[in-house]
Amino acid sequence: MAARQEKPAEAQAASLSVDDGNSTHHPEPVVQPATTQEPPNGGYGWVCCIATFWINAHTWGINSSYGIFLAHYLNHNTFPGATRLDFAIIGGLSISQALLVSPLATITTRRFGTRVTLLIGVFFKTLALICASFASQIWHLFLTQGVCFGWGMGFLFVGSVGVVPQWFTTRRSFANGIAASGSGLGGLTYSLATNAMIERIGLGWAFRVLGLCACGVNTVCALLIRDRNKHIGSSQLAFDYRLFKRPEFLLLMGFGFLSMLGYIVLLFSLPNYATSIGLSAHQGSVVGAVLNLGQALGRSPIGYFSDSVGRLNMAACMTLLVAVFSLAIWIPASSYGVLLLFAFLGGNVAGTYWAVVAPVTTETVGLATLPAALSITWLVLVLPTTFSEAIALQITAANGGRYLGAQLFTAFMYLGAASLMWMLRAWKIGQLEQAEEEEEKSVRPRTSYLRRLFAVARV
Repeated sequence: MAARQEKPAEAQAASLSVDDGNSTHHPEPVVQPATTQEPPNGGYGWVCCIATFWINAHTWGINSSYGIFLAHYLNHNTFPGATRLDFAIIGGLSISQALLVSPLATITTRRFGTRVTLLIGVFFKTLALICASFASQIWHLFLTQGVCFGWGMGFLFVGSVGVVPQWFTTRRSFANGIAASGSGLGGLTYSLATNAMIERIGLGWAFRVLGLCACGVNTVCALLIRDRNKHIGSSQLAFDYRLFKRPEFLLLMGFGFLSMLGYIVLLFSLPNYATSIGLSAHQGSVVGAVLNLGQALGRSPIGYFSDSVGRLNMAACMTLLVAVFSLAIWIPASSYGVLLLFAFLGGNVAGTYWAVVAPVTTETVGLATLPAALSITWLVLVLPTTFSEAIALQITAANGGRYLGAQLFTAFMYLGAASLMWMLRAWKIGQLEQAEEEEEKSVRPRTSYLRRLFAVARV
């Protein structure tokens, strides 16, 4: 069944995205002859893949180190008068603003090209980190580490996330998994480095070093990346409301929404959870680093096997595993070793959404509609990414500092996400079976006509 799912994916998804019965404008991207051009399935695409890998390492990877900042803020009176909820919302803003700015990033990509969009992201991200180093009040941190950092990450992410799938067909999920694993490697590196820098050179210089590293690497990668928007007739619409009329797209949005509610809690809470059970700040940073190590190691195999066993199948199974690990390992974890085990195993599958979002969205709506669909996706994810960690901290505070409620919340969100992905898989199978039936019906009349002709000849 997995093989049946993969072979006609591009052709059928593209045909489904052409007309939903309400197409009254912008038909150009669908009818361009360039859309029939086969992707090179590699070539310079591997350069784009590696460049996107390093962009992810210096956007989402650096953002992953916010768990270290959060633990430092909560354990030290860095900003007098600030509450736990303030710090939780700052971490959520850094991600939600990246997603909220996606329509604008999509528009700049359409008008000025991918490279300009990426360089805008480099500017905002560098500005945010350098300015955060001089923050003395909590609202300074909201504007810098929250809003401005999120804008920079958004332009870089939106500008690069749709490029890798344009260069591949049969190895699309594998290449996307490699690119996505950059966030895990970056998170591993910067979780350890951030804690060490805060202890040795102080909070301000930790921000400045991160800003300079991000500026240098992201600028080089922005100059290397090339898109194939013109070759595939990419729509690049900032908001295509017609997608909301398609049930399969709504299932995909639900999958992402619930996945993010669970993922953000894992990403930001583990270092502080470590200190809550009596571990040191250094041990908490190691736990956060191991979680990111798991993401770095896990995303490429998830992408590789997605191409062979089915992208929807892999997304559903790996998402379900996160819920199982949360219930079976994280909840009873009360020692350093067990928590490290959960961080590694959970990290391998926790970021499944980011490894499969572009290929699964392509599978659902088609390659030409991918940018418009992703633009809507990022907007839908604004709410869960903003408030997920705040919800977890509030649940924890209501339970006297115990994380059991937050752990159950994480597990059930992943369970719900896996259920929606299985429903999307059922829809995909139904579409393939319907296409096969229609193909058989188109062949049967010709067959019966030939039989009658031979019957007449025999008579």
